[in-house]
Amino acid sequence: MSISATAVAQPQAAAQPDLAALKTRQQATWSSGDYAVVGTTLQIVGEQLCESLDVRAGQKVLDVAAGNGNASLAAARRWCEVVATDYVPALLGRARERAAAERLKVEFQEADAEALPFAPASFDAVVSTFGVMFTADHDKAAAELVRVCRPGGKIGMANWTPEGFIGQIFKTIGKHLPPPAGVKSPALWGTRARIDEMFGAHASAIQAEPRHFVFRYRSPEHWLQVFKTYYGPLLKAFAALEPAAQAALESDLIAQIDRFNRSSDAGMVVPSEYLEIVITRR
Repeated sequence: MSISATAVAQPQAAAQPDLAALKTRQQATWSSGDYAVVGTTLQIVGEQLCESLDVRAGQKVLDVAAGNGNASLAAARRWCEVVATDYVPALLGRARERAAAERLKVEFQEADAEALPFAPASFDAVVSTFGVMFTADHDKAAAELVRVCRPGGKIGMANWTPEGFIGQIFKTIGKHLPPPAGVKSPALWGTRARIDEMFGAHASAIQAEPRHFVFRYRSPEHWLQVFKTYYGPLLKAFAALEPAAQAALESDLIAQIDRFNRSSDAGMVVPSEYLEIVITRR
């Protein structure tokens, strides 16, 4: 058989995504809009996570992909020594403003979740609420969470599930703007199977509890307007589409809200499932 014939007979390897380019695009996405407007409504998730972790006063806590600081502030309210990190400086600025307003002591440091600038075993607890799940390289980010957590310490996360409202929002966006080939869905972080795969070898225990955050807005249209304006992924999605395609995406999103909405009036009351994960580091 000739070399050329052999080449034809061999199956083509699946294209590997350019994770560096993906990270650059993601950073631009989360730098757009003003996530803090949406993020501040999620504060209760950070409080619940700190309770589930049973953080104690004086413990060293790292918040990875902290956004505007929900988990950071929750830990600081419990007298922990908190470091909040994110690769979007503007979001850390928002978190800094909140900490100052509440007279809470938090250290802020710009950092990439896939290359944390801390020594191994530096923290008693490492947390992330709807943050690290959006990294480009899932395995590298997971390895970093493990590396900086001390043996016997805890890693706590809140990650949207594929089946929940936000997981379905991303699925809907993907129908209109397909992601690059080979890129793993952020919602995989909201599945027990993927958590076991990434953390099982480094854990003495893993607890995974489905919970719900309830989005409460004046109406479905109000939610859409807020998210189109301030939530980077949706803002960028609409900006990438022509007017007719924007209208189609908007129609699909409103229909999705209607499927989840449990409000009995014109308002929006939509429970969104997330997986709360508490990992005890081996």
